[in-house]
Amino acid sequence: MQFKRVKRPVHGVLLLDKPFGYSSNQALQKVRWLFQAAKAGHTGSLDPMATGLLPLCLGEATKFSHFMLDADKCYRANIRLGSTTTTGDAEGEVLRTRPVEVTTEQLERVLAQLTGEIDQVPPMYSALKHAGKALYEYARAGIDIPRESRRISIYRMMLEQFEADHIQLVVECSKGTYIRTLAEDIGEALGCGAHLIGLRRLFSGHLHLRDAVTIEQLEALTLEARDQALLPVEATIQHLPALELDADSSFYLQQGQAVWKSGLTEAGPFRLYSPAGEFIGTGVQTEDGKLAPKRLLVRDH
Repeated sequence: MQFKRVKRPVHGVLLLDKPFGYSSNQALQKVRWLFQAAKAGHTGSLDPMATGLLPLCLGEATKFSHFMLDADKCYRANIRLGSTTTTGDAEGEVLRTRPVEVTTEQLERVLAQLTGEIDQVPPMYSALKHAGKALYEYARAGIDIPRESRRISIYRMMLEQFEADHIQLVVECSKGTYIRTLAEDIGEALGCGAHLIGLRRLFSGHLHLRDAVTIEQLEALTLEARDQALLPVEATIQHLPALELDADSSFYLQQGQAVWKSGLTEAGPFRLYSPAGEFIGTGVQTEDGKLAPKRLLVRDH
């Protein structure tokens, strides 16, 4: 007789060092299984060929996962000069090869030109939707869908390595940046073409890879030790201002009611805490100056 695995109401944020070859959803489901978690979600996907920081939200933390979608990101990118591919990365078929006759000065000049606010056309091999289907589904069928360019920000590109046809960069960028497309743009500006051969996410917002754990490390832990590896539910929203409420305000807010709170100088959202320092959810200022609940935690009973 096969027993059904009992799922637990476990809450918190796990910083995972996603392995190569896993989709973000595959990594999420693996972690969810290891924690026996009833509910889980990720904060923005990484391609299967990419590794590095993937914040995962368990239980009530999923209510705040969307904040990480808008966060700035940082990647270490490895780029091959001299060839372009159908996908913009090493998984695609080679479209064209050209000789690489690039100096360090030329490369640094191109990197400077592509730093700042730039327009970028999302690649066909992406999860963006068109008529309810992901663009990569059309791409695999040989159908090209017109895409509009998007304004993104490349805050910094630091050249770490340049040898022959290989460059390694650290790229700090805004949400919605496709590093594959950036690699292609670098190659075209240099006149030799390029594609991405490796990508590792170093940080997302205020969360860093140095604090992440691998799936192998999780597998070696007991269930209790895995729980201790979780960050608090509000770990993804530490950038929001915090408000400590008095007992009455805390009570009524948790009943879904707006309360008066003096000293509010912005609209929010805010992190809300009880007098005991317990996180209770997020709130925003209403037009009449009150503090209203936005997303509240549901306590396990």
